[in-house]
Amino acid sequence: MRTKLLAVLTAGVLVTGLGACSSDTATPGSDGGGKIAVLLPDSKSSPRWETADRVFFEQAFEAAGLTTDEYLISNAEGDANVQRSQAEQAITDGATVLVLVNLDNGSGAAIIDEAQAQGVTVIDYDRLTVGGNADYYVSGDATAAGQLQGEGIVEDLKDVDTPNIAILNGAPTDSFATDLAIGYNKILDPLIDSGDMVKVDDQAVKDWDGATALTIFEQMLTASNNKIDGVVAANDTLANAVVSALKSHQLPMIPISGLDGTVPALQHILAGEQTFTVYFSYGTQAKLAADLAVQLLRGEEPTGITAEVDNEGRKVPAMMIDPVTVRADNIEETVIADGLITWDEICVGEYAQYCPAR
Repeated sequence: MRTKLLAVLTAGVLVTGLGACSSDTATPGSDGGGKIAVLLPDSKSSPRWETADRVFFEQAFEAAGLTTDEYLISNAEGDANVQRSQAEQAITDGATVLVLVNLDNGSGAAIIDEAQAQGVTVIDYDRLTVGGNADYYVSGDATAAGQLQGEGIVEDLKDVDTPNIAILNGAPTDSFATDLAIGYNKILDPLIDSGDMVKVDDQAVKDWDGATALTIFEQMLTASNNKIDGVVAANDTLANAVVSALKSHQLPMIPISGLDGTVPALQHILAGEQTFTVYFSYGTQAKLAADLAVQLLRGEEPTGITAEVDNEGRKVPAMMIDPVTVRADNIEETVIADGLITWDEICVGEYAQYCPAR
């Protein structure tokens, strides 16, 4: 299990294939004009989009010498029609590069097609638009993250005979959630098939919605007569729902995975309410995407493309970063080291008692 964090804001790229830009990759002919538009999906599925990615993009663009007239960052707040309108308006306002976090593959593909028809280059960020034609892809390695989730739950349940596990998958429309599931199922399926572990339920959570996850998990508890020993929660929002359900039913805490490294998750981890989360250095990821976008904006040849991903038979030049497992003993050198979340934000209220002396 890897616990070494990538250096913050460095291009620690996981090499998965050839690095040259493919022949069908568009390069905007920029003479210094135009602008970059970053299209974020929402703030409900995870707070990271506003508290981490937006901030890191702003920092990276400023470091690259861009003015606020040369980039814009929008959030669709979960509405695909709004995101499409934001993309159209950005292009009307002069955007020549889009950095897109799609809300679903269909609407994402439509945005990409419309943009490229007007000579705009598109970078899929964090989520690959499956079936779409984005020119580049910058993300964390979701399958590797899923494997860490599976390995972490297995480790946490190693002293439980034939543990019962429940799985809360991410949004079925999100390719990242699909790849996560590939990762943890690779670890868990052999144990389930052999009878060494029992899967009590396995459900996807629409839009990564915490309230929906709470309802689903409460139904799982009822159906299993509260006999669930561990939960694979695809991200920290879903993990938080599990913690809330256990508390409301006055049940003991159980091993729970997560993803994102949010403040609530770190608080739960310190208090023993969530055993771990899986984290990507969002500072690194956003800087990679921002630097790529700036190169494209300026008509420069992209550098640092050392990977490619398969998108239904089409090879997409990519940058992929490694995940890390975060437990109570390595919060300092992982999430805190990224520079956005501080101990002062984590160590508040009832959770202050669990924080290390500083």
